[in-house]
Amino acid sequence: MAAPAPYPGTPLWVKVFGIIALILIVLVVIALFTGVGGEHGPGRHPLSGALGGPVLPIAHRAPRP
Repeated sequence: MAAPAPYPGTPLWVKVFGIIALILIVLVVIALFTGVGGEHGPGRHPLSGALGGPVLPIAHRAPRP
């Protein structure tokens, strides 16, 4: 019985995607620690009712003309 062929190693496409994923993770971490992305959190976007008047459920709104 012949010896099995040696394992060819990790495919190139797996290595490329791994490197791209690592670069993206590093960029996200840098953005988080430097504040490049701006403030994030619940206070960033106002509630829809905060700009004027109460917010009514869709069932109670007047139909559009």
